[in-house]
Amino acid sequence: MLRGLFSPKPEKRTAQALHRKVVEAARQPALYGEDGVPDTIDGRFELIVLHTALVVLVLQSGEDPRGKAVSQALFDAMFDDFDAAMRELGVGDSAVGKKIRFMAEGFYGRAKALGEALEAQDDSAALIDVLSRNTLAQESPDARAERLALYVNSAFASLQAQGADALIAGADPDFPSA
Repeated sequence: MLRGLFSPKPEKRTAQALHRKVVEAARQPALYGEDGVPDTIDGRFELIVLHTALVVLVLQSGEDPRGKAVSQALFDAMFDDFDAAMRELGVGDSAVGKKIRFMAEGFYGRAKALGEALEAQDDSAALIDVLSRNTLAQESPDARAERLALYVNSAFASLQAQGADALIAGADPDFPSA
């Protein structure tokens, strides 16, 4: 009986599993380096945010109201992980809250821009611009942004085909190889 009091809600368990898979997908070596995102703390942050935003977009597109709960729990799991990482890096307690707030604002802005670019499916330039500006932190698109856009379109299509219901039920997100 006490066991139920201390076990996380199903949405939280699902979100934690999703977060592990998001991080795994975001750490694919082929996404980094000369042809991809810089393998730095900022680059890793950007790819985790990108992959999380893709999953959140799919979760929130479904009819099941649990999709919003799982997407919120996924957001929370991601930022709990960021918080722990900053503390591990020696960021002081007083600075962590401010940095997390700044990162959360960045997530929402990036997710909104990504969603709008993906909605304009016939306009690949919009997605390339968003990825260039946000994920690659550069003013003008280049071959890296185009390559990343191909991956993002493929990942989003795969996640959409999988569907929100499957993700809510605990299926691993179906990210393609980079």
